[in-house]
Amino acid sequence: MDFKNETVKISAESINEKRVKDTISLVYDALKVKGYNPISQIVAYLMSDDPTFITSYNNARVSISKLERDEILEELVKNYIKTL
Repeated sequence: MDFKNETVKISAESINEKRVKDTISLVYDALKVKGYNPISQIVAYLMSDDPTFITSYNNARVSISKLERDEILEELVKNYIKTL
């Protein structure tokens, strides 16, 4: 067996990034399945902090409510900037 001699370092930032990405993906898919425009619904939620813009299907509303809106916005902006 070939074992690495280095310890794998995981940052809190990368864990948070994955958590936000997974949650947004789950919410997007749930909204799509239920026939909503996912982008419009997520934007409305982020602008208003009203969870009723997110469907409860597949626990999407509960999942997104566990995140702070500023965490979501930070990840969205970071990923947008990467595409420029």
